[in-house]
Amino acid sequence: MRGAISWLGLLGLFGLVSVAPAMAAQTAEKGQTKPSLVGEFNDWAAYSYSTPTGPVCYIVSQPKKSEPEGTKRDPVFFLVTHRPGDNVRNEVNTIIGYAFKKESTATLTIDGDDFNLFTKGDGAWSDSKDSTIVSAMKKGKKMEVKGTSWRGTSTVDSYSLSGVKQAMDKIDQHCK
Repeated sequence: MRGAISWLGLLGLFGLVSVAPAMAAQTAEKGQTKPSLVGEFNDWAAYSYSTPTGPVCYIVSQPKKSEPEGTKRDPVFFLVTHRPGDNVRNEVNTIIGYAFKKESTATLTIDGDDFNLFTKGDGAWSDSKDSTIVSAMKKGKKMEVKGTSWRGTSTVDSYSLSGVKQAMDKIDQHCK
């Protein structure tokens, strides 16, 4: 399933060290391991964990700035994921911290180049331009994600791309 980051993977994003007993039991049954940090590169971190279908690796960052300021949201993340056991590489995804407006799109802008992302729930993904987006991220300086919440609030999250190339190189090596 596209964009399937397990709850265990999300726990790794939050940097949580312990897992509730029920979550730990559920995870063990699924044959997944706890995400491990494999490197930090300026504004990006690289993680990996194991699943029954093989390793999963992802890079993740949080926005440097979110507008409008003071908008109540859950934590916001941008990720690029490799799941070689599922033939997935460079899957681009954002977790926006609120439910998107139904049937809306989000706009990803990298140094002035726009990409449309389809939305579902609190996530957004690229239809087919993942590798193009990752290439632009590696060459870029800044990135923005614009979206609209189910309540109609428009948001803009600004990310630094400092370290993204090194983080991608790390997961490329780690998740072949």
